[in-house]
Amino acid sequence: MRAIVVNEWGGPENLVEREIERPEPGLGEILVRVHAAGVNPVDWKTRASGALITWAETPIVGWDVSGTVEAVGPGVTLYAPGDEVYGMPHFPRQAGGYAQYVAAPARHFARKPASLDHVRAAALPLAALTAWQALVDTAGVSAGQRVLVHAAAGGVGHLAVQIAKARGAYVIGTASAGKHELLRELGADEVVDYRTTHFEEAVADVDVVIDAFGGDYGQRSLSVLKPGGHLVTLPGPDGIPADTRGVRASWVLVEPDLKGLEEIAALVEQGLLKPLVDTVLPLEQAARAHEIGELGRTTGKIVLTVAQA
Repeated sequence: MRAIVVNEWGGPENLVEREIERPEPGLGEILVRVHAAGVNPVDWKTRASGALITWAETPIVGWDVSGTVEAVGPGVTLYAPGDEVYGMPHFPRQAGGYAQYVAAPARHFARKPASLDHVRAAALPLAALTAWQALVDTAGVSAGQRVLVHAAAGGVGHLAVQIAKARGAYVIGTASAGKHELLRELGADEVVDYRTTHFEEAVADVDVVIDAFGGDYGQRSLSVLKPGGHLVTLPGPDGIPADTRGVRASWVLVEPDLKGLEEIAALVEQGLLKPLVDTVLPLEQAARAHEIGELGRTTGKIVLTVAQA
């Protein structure tokens, strides 16, 4: 099969196309013929250094996949060949999404939302699961709460806005002015231009903050939280302020999650969640996809399409 492998840790030019052996599904696993693979910041961050991820002998990045079940391993009852699925297998182990086939545990996938094509379905798993696990599983967002989402037009952010809104929250997002109209269309009740306004001077009495930036955003976000509020940081534990008296602070590392994927698919089918795709490129242009992503200017997601032999 064709795959984009990391020739050596470093820049995008180290993503090269190779023919490698096709995986076979083991016990409890399915083999998925990949139609599209989402591109996430973790892809280019780990490509640069190899840090954090448990890699196979041949490093292949990519965790978002949407495709068709090609074969099932012993013990699998959820799926049969021909079923359309989407998922985020193995994270934080190598999944090998930038390839024609992926083998992984059956329960790392869910049935693809019927209303989405494979490109838009591939834009969902990692970012939507991150938003779901931060908002629902960790912060327990409920109707009437005030939720602040930083980087609200980004890959995780635009989905977090919609998930919080679907749960009845009042949603505030930070984004550049050019993205405000889009965020209002997605359900944001209030939008702050982080380039011209210090959000902590414009926002108050927040129940939950989703911080996708890290750095000083965590510390600054504490001042807008109500007593007992919850700061959820996504980039890593370094984003948790040392002093969080009166509020809670958590770091979320996304996990494969069948139930979460099914909840996300249900929101899609109800018309409450729409993934935004910024750029679509063929698999062989994975290096270009990373170059675009590292500029930090995308709205929504970048997706690679995977042609079959």
